[in-house]
Amino acid sequence: MSVLKRSLGRVITAMITPFNEDGTVNYDGAVALGRHLVEHGSEGLLVGATTGEGATMTNDEKLRLYQLMVRELGPQVPIIANTGGIDTLATIEFTKQVAETGVDAVLVICPFYVKPTQEGLYRHFTTIAHALPDIPIMVYNVPGRTRSDIKPATLKRVVDECPNVIGVKDATGNLEQVSEERRILPDDFLIYSGDDSITLPIMSVGGDGVISVASHVVGDDMLAMIDAYQHGDVKKAQQLHIKMFPIMTGLFFITSPIPVKTAMNLLGLPGGAFRLPMVDANEEETAFVRSLLVNYGLLDA
Repeated sequence: MSVLKRSLGRVITAMITPFNEDGTVNYDGAVALGRHLVEHGSEGLLVGATTGEGATMTNDEKLRLYQLMVRELGPQVPIIANTGGIDTLATIEFTKQVAETGVDAVLVICPFYVKPTQEGLYRHFTTIAHALPDIPIMVYNVPGRTRSDIKPATLKRVVDECPNVIGVKDATGNLEQVSEERRILPDDFLIYSGDDSITLPIMSVGGDGVISVASHVVGDDMLAMIDAYQHGDVKKAQQLHIKMFPIMTGLFFITSPIPVKTAMNLLGLPGGAFRLPMVDANEEETAFVRSLLVNYGLLDA
């Protein structure tokens, strides 16, 4: 039986982390942005992950951010914290600290750079899950960034052994793989699209929602699309998918989170600065992001 205490929601925004110009974390800005997202379609928030530039944040910074988000927004929406890394034992130790903040679940990425085998992935996730039996764990499978890909059969081995592994953020872009996950994994196992632009196709093969970047700017429409599909209005869902498609793809025309943070700044929301090796969008790139927002009706021409 799953250890999940409440629904994580259908639209979970993978939040950016606003940084001040001096490089420090803008904690107040993060809370303000979180509130804005909750008011505009986000039913859950993922904090400190790829879009949140978690790779360039210290563990202390992430812990402070997670504590603050749980305190300020946790009563309203589930908070999911990124805790994964390439070192299994280090991931366990950090996740134990994060569990003390009261987050609803943690996201653990398939180890990057080291390129583990399927047996290595199985042992990585089962070792973490056995060490933390009371915290819900979501697997993050994003081969385009990690060069490792946990296959459905391996994921099933993990889930069969570890009931606290409750879901996957699938960013493989492979509908056959998602279909196989839905076929062999338990009905209550959560499958989230990790790619905005194929959320609707993933819903059609049994997905539960999206962990989204585009929901920073089109969260209301993203939730409306999923809601329409779940209520049988496939035509409306298709129309919303097509409407959002330029945003869903355009926010990835260069490395994320550069476009979405640029969009937040253009909209007057807490986007903030970047930490190297992420850099500001140049003039041409900023103009393209502005055009996306103008064409969607979010900014005046």
